[in-house]
Amino acid sequence: MKFFSLLSLILIITLSSCSSVRVASDYDKQANFDGYKSYAFFKPGIDKAEISDLDKKRILRAIEADMTAKGFTKSANPDVLVSIFTKTKENVNIYQNNFGFGYGWGWNPWFWGAGQNTVSRTTEGTLYIDLIDASKKELIWQGMGTAALTKNVDKKQEKMNQIVTAILEKYPPQAR
Repeated sequence: MKFFSLLSLILIITLSSCSSVRVASDYDKQANFDGYKSYAFFKPGIDKAEISDLDKKRILRAIEADMTAKGFTKSANPDVLVSIFTKTKENVNIYQNNFGFGYGWGWNPWFWGAGQNTVSRTTEGTLYIDLIDASKKELIWQGMGTAALTKNVDKKQEKMNQIVTAILEKYPPQAR
């Protein structure tokens, strides 16, 4: 029974770690974040992001929804420019099970290590969201989120929303 409980705990931790987003942010301590009320997307920066146009649209939709929820308005004359860039890496995990089973009574050296190897590959993506003071053309805030990506087209927007929301929860920065 204890083995079953331990196995269940490991499974829960594994599943919950797969769905999480790791986030971090940094900001200019001299910036007055209360003065920023409007935004626009910084097209030259967004065009450089090395992802598909469809994924860019998903990310921009998610950013737009979160910025609106934070009280920002989209403007042709913005206070803040929003830019993004991305990185991806493939993780290869090899799980090795070297527990073999002998036959009969006693220890059989010929069966030790007859376990299984399992290989899994996941793609991990990192999204950076930059907020740039439009008048000074200076970076004032940067948020970063890293998570496992999905290949399921039906779940991509949901995953992008989750990543963007986790990143923008760090904005505006709280005094430390």
